Amino acid sequence: MLNYIEPVFRPPSEWKSLILQVTNGCSYNKCTFCDMYTAEQKKFRPKKLEDVESELQTIAGSGAHISRVFLADGDAMMLPFDRLKSICELINQYLPNITRISSYCLPRNLKNKTVEQLAELQQLGLTLVYIGCESGDDEVLARVQKGETFDSSLVALDKLQQAGIKRSVMILNGLGGPELSEQHAVNSAKLMNAAQPEYLSTLVVSFPLGTDRFQQGFDGYYQQLNQQQLFAEMKLLLEHLELKKTVFRSDHASNYLVLKGTLGKDKPLLLAQVQQAIQRPHSIALREEWQRGL
Repeated sequence: MLNYIEPVFRPPSEWKSLILQVTNGCSYNKCTFCDMYTAEQKKFRPKKLEDVESELQTIAGSGAHISRVFLADGDAMMLPFDRLKSICELINQYLPNITRISSYCLPRNLKNKTVEQLAELQQLGLTLVYIGCESGDDEVLARVQKGETFDSSLVALDKLQQAGIKRSVMILNGLGGPELSEQHAVNSAKLMNAAQPEYLSTLVVSFPLGTDRFQQGFDGYYQQLNQQQLFAEMKLLLEHLELKKTVFRSDHASNYLVLKGTLGKDKPLLLAQVQQAIQRPHSIALREEWQRGL
């Protein structure tokens, strides 16, 4: 029905949503751990507003009941405020039953947007964004060419909170390798404690297209954490998290150990599960390697 430019990605929780492609690819596209939008696959460009409207007209004319819309691709929030406002207004016009608009978001996407502008988008239905912070450690972020820091991530997260937009933050387990594992976990927890996001998820870093590009930031010495090292890093992260009412999920296909709870009330239970995986891995349900296909 819609003319998608492949590949198209979405968060797992958006499986019921209309995926509305308002940009193609990622405007930054320099993170060495990310193979979602390679230069060979996609060249970044915004979609014309009239094309977005045409697709919304098509959806409205289909009779499909749409209650949620996810704005693709990688960082639709990089669009100027006026363009985002127009898109949200068109969504409300053609899909009057809409209850939520969401999007991926890079911290840098919000540098040229005020809290007042974000609050206006929130009033138009943009109530949730998915932010790949990846780490709260500046050395790890520099090595993977994220182009962000602890401070830049926190500024963006605080802006969204002030605007009333819910934040779903992603941290990459294993991103710093064995050498930087401890500071990656501790400083990621520090960032989350400062931001108090509504949602937090962890994924295990993986390299379906190989590690050559990623290795450059580690002078060729990066090693992926093994299962026990991943559990140890997760334990350290959880120990340092001091969250009040953040929904926590570590259930992405990349994770060996599925964890679900609310932090902080479920922190002791989650830590007990991780400890069991460390001490008695055969006594707890863990994903096999074949189950971790991405």
